[in-house]
Amino acid sequence: MVSSESEFRENPGKRYNSDMAKSPRYTPEHAAAGLDAKFPEIETWPNQFPGYEIVVDDPEFTSVCPKTGLPDFGALAIRYMPEKSCLELKSLKEYLHSYRNLGIFQENIVNQILEDVVKWAKPVWAEVRGEFRPRGGISTTIVARWPRPKGRRK
Repeated sequence: MVSSESEFRENPGKRYNSDMAKSPRYTPEHAAAGLDAKFPEIETWPNQFPGYEIVVDDPEFTSVCPKTGLPDFGALAIRYMPEKSCLELKSLKEYLHSYRNLGIFQENIVNQILEDVVKWAKPVWAEVRGEFRPRGGISTTIVARWPRPKGRRK
C-alpha cells in the first residue's frame, strides 16, 4: 500500500491497495447468499381447463445485492402452463416480497423462483424471466426454464 505522497510519485504502478488484489472479490458465501432463506409457501388452487398459459408480471421487483448491500430493481415475468394447480396470486405476491430485503444474486433469484413455482404448482412447463435495471451501466436479463435441460447440477 502507498504510504506517502513521495512513494506514490516514485512508484505510480502501486496506485491501489495490493492487499485487496490478493483476496477474492466474490466468495462462495456470496454465491450462495439467500439460498438458505425460508421462503413462504405459494398457495395453489385447482385448475379447471387444459392447455393454456398464465403470465404473471411483477414490474417492481426488488432485492439486495449480497456483495454491496445496494438495492436491485427489476421486472419479473413468470410464465407457466398449469396442469392440476394454478398459483394463487396473493400468496405469490407475498412470496415475491420476501426477496425485498434479502441479499441474493439476481441469477439465484430467477432460478429459486422457478424451483418454487415448480414445487408448488407442478406445471406442464414454466419459465421465469428477470430483467434487472442497470447498475454501473450494465443491465442483466436472466431466463430459467423448466423442465431443466439435461446436464450437470450442483
